[in-house]
Amino acid sequence: MTARPAHDHRTAPGAGVRLRAAVGDGDALRRCLVTGESRDRGSLLRFVVDPERRIVPDVDGRLPGRGLWLTPARDIVKTAVSKRLFARAAKQDVVADADLDDRVEALLVRRSIERLGLARRAGQAVAGFTQVEAAVRDGGVAVLVEASDGSADGRGKLMRLARGLPVTDRLTAAELGQAFAREHVVHAALLKGRLAESFVAEQARLAGFRDAAKEATKVKVLERNG
Repeated sequence: MTARPAHDHRTAPGAGVRLRAAVGDGDALRRCLVTGESRDRGSLLRFVVDPERRIVPDVDGRLPGRGLWLTPARDIVKTAVSKRLFARAAKQDVVADADLDDRVEALLVRRSIERLGLARRAGQAVAGFTQVEAAVRDGGVAVLVEASDGSADGRGKLMRLARGLPVTDRLTAAELGQAFAREHVVHAALLKGRLAESFVAEQARLAGFRDAAKEATKVKVLERNG
C-alpha cells in the first residue's frame, strides 16, 4: 500500500462534498497515486503523458490518454514528482517538471477566473460592495467571493450581513478583476445556480495550493461564516 504523506488529506478539498460541476462524471471514482485513496474524479487532478513523455496537467479533463490522478494539494504533487510516482503508474520513463505544482495552480486559477467570468456574462455574478450587499439582502446569493488581498473592513461588514453563506477568498483582487473586466475587484458574489456550483468546485481544488501556506495541516474548502 502507498504510504500516506506527512499530513492526512482526508479533509482535502472536496472531501464529503459532491463536486458534480468539476471535471468529468462526478460519479466515477479514481485513485490518487500518492495517498492511494479512491475519490470522486471531479475532486481530483488529472494528468496525462504527452507524445514527448512529459507529464501534463489536464485540469479541463479533455486531453487524450490514460489519466493519472492526484489529490489537489501542492505537497501531493511535489511528492508524486520527487518519488517518480508518475513513471511508476504510467509504466514508462516520463519527465515531470519540478515546477509542476506551480503550473497546476496557474491552470486552476485560470479555470476559476473563466467560471466567474462566465457567471458574470450570464448575469449570475455581481461585483462591488454596493451590488454585493444588495444581492445578499435579496437572498439570491450562493457564495460570497472576497479578494485574498482585500481590506478587512468591507469584508467584515458583508460577512456579517451574509452570515451562514459560504465564503471563499482564493483569488486576488487583480484576478477577480480579470473575471469582471476591471482592474481589480475586492467583493463579488455568485447567484444560486449551476455556475456557482462549478465555481465552488474549482475553488475547492485550488484550495490545496493556496491554503497550504496558511494552514499546513488542514486544507479548508470553504469557511462558513457563522
